[in-house]
Amino acid sequence: MAIFSVYVVNKAGGLIYQLDSYAPRAEAEKTFSYPLDLLLKLHDERVLVAFGQRDGIRVGHAVLAINGKDVNGKYTADGKEVLEYLGNPANYPVSVRFGRPRLTSNEKLMLASMFHSNQVCGAGRP
Repeated sequence: MAIFSVYVVNKAGGLIYQLDSYAPRAEAEKTFSYPLDLLLKLHDERVLVAFGQRDGIRVGHAVLAINGKDVNGKYTADGKEVLEYLGNPANYPVSVRFGRPRLTSNEKLMLASMFHSNQVCGAGRP
């Protein structure tokens, strides 16, 4: 059994410490010509693959980088919207890196708040 995350939560439910040690990311980078043969949708401020799987790119993977520059949510490093950038035929051929979406700090806190601490007592003690 592997441990991927450690969360220390106080009795009031506040996150005290959080450590992530993920397995290596499953990322796939591919160069595309126009038109893009994957259906991309905006979901939770991220651009995700909604339909179409190929070459290690799966439904639910997020766009992580375009032409070697990291993507921040739904915007490229230049401040353009990813869907708008990929919809323009003048930007092709384009290299896009896909992978599992990274958790935001808010999502980490939400995950941590779902854990409930149970007090463990010694044998025979209430």
